[in-house]
Amino acid sequence: MVKQDRAADKVARIRRQLLGWYEHSRRDLPWRRNADPYAIWVSEIMLQQTRVAVVVDRYKAFMARFPTLVSLALGDEQEVLALWSGLGYYRRARMLHKAAQFVADRFHGNLPISAAELRLLPGIGAYTAAAIASIAHGERVAVVDGNVERVLCRMAGWDAGSGAALRRKIENLATQLVDPANPGDFNQAVMELGATVCLPRNPQCLVCPIADDCTTRGEHKTPARPKMQSREVAHALSVRMGRLSGPFNREVLLEQRPATLTVMPGLWELPALADSEVPGGELRMTVRHAIMQVNYYVRIRTVFEDDAEKLLAPGGERHWIPVGEAALMALTGLTSKVLRRARLLPAAPLDVIAPEREQDVL
Repeated sequence: MVKQDRAADKVARIRRQLLGWYEHSRRDLPWRRNADPYAIWVSEIMLQQTRVAVVVDRYKAFMARFPTLVSLALGDEQEVLALWSGLGYYRRARMLHKAAQFVADRFHGNLPISAAELRLLPGIGAYTAAAIASIAHGERVAVVDGNVERVLCRMAGWDAGSGAALRRKIENLATQLVDPANPGDFNQAVMELGATVCLPRNPQCLVCPIADDCTTRGEHKTPARPKMQSREVAHALSVRMGRLSGPFNREVLLEQRPATLTVMPGLWELPALADSEVPGGELRMTVRHAIMQVNYYVRIRTVFEDDAEKLLAPGGERHWIPVGEAALMALTGLTSKVLRRARLLPAAPLDVIAPEREQDVL
């Protein structure tokens, strides 16, 4: 009985300390300013595998264009992808769009309320469903992402891993801890703690609100990260004068490759060169670009219009696009990066994607 009382006191203390810390220390992020389930859904999908600093501006632009679920459902996929450009993992955008169409058709534009019902929607897994249900509707359900896993493993003294048994222990502990009166803020508090204090490297234990109840107090043992792979590729930068007058009268050759030839179907990219070896005198620039666990070392060659047919690899649908229109299209991150460096698109202060949250497992 005494042991149970101590455990209950510990849980109550952790809840109280975390909620108090979150109230005074949470970051002012645009998706935290209301409890609109649609807005929460969009933000959570964007935040998967992407840094908060990158998401903020993209989220504002996306919500300005698609302020409601119905407006997103009625939107064109190419425009959705264009607004997603720079966030990467474009399958998220497609699934978000399809799910919005499903909800608009089946539920008159209203997202289901419970986590169990939300999980039935395309592209929504356990994490996203729990986040929407707890934050928007106050359902007592635990949210478990990479940040939460790290906080709970360190608090309980567990080494990190990927096994099902450890996953169940983490989910059980998260469910035990979630505050019944304020589950949304509690879930956000644990995620915020992992994102700002209980960091993967050099955790800030001296300012942690639950340090007294933490077994590890520092970094915990984690599996070795998979090594980054390296690949060399080459693309063409082919620009010509357009048919209209004016200082920005230039067109760039872009292609939309079929799904069999690319991991990003539907997006527009610079055509690939038939030969990845580029003569030094023809090299326009070199770019390093990371996608998932692969570092791409990219050679960019200037290709004149008359030489395009003989120098380019067989691809998909190709068009000459005015540079002003290209800025509004669904471009791959690499294409955007190259066009900015070539001063064909406005420079963007943030174009780097780094993992922060784990994706839903569907």
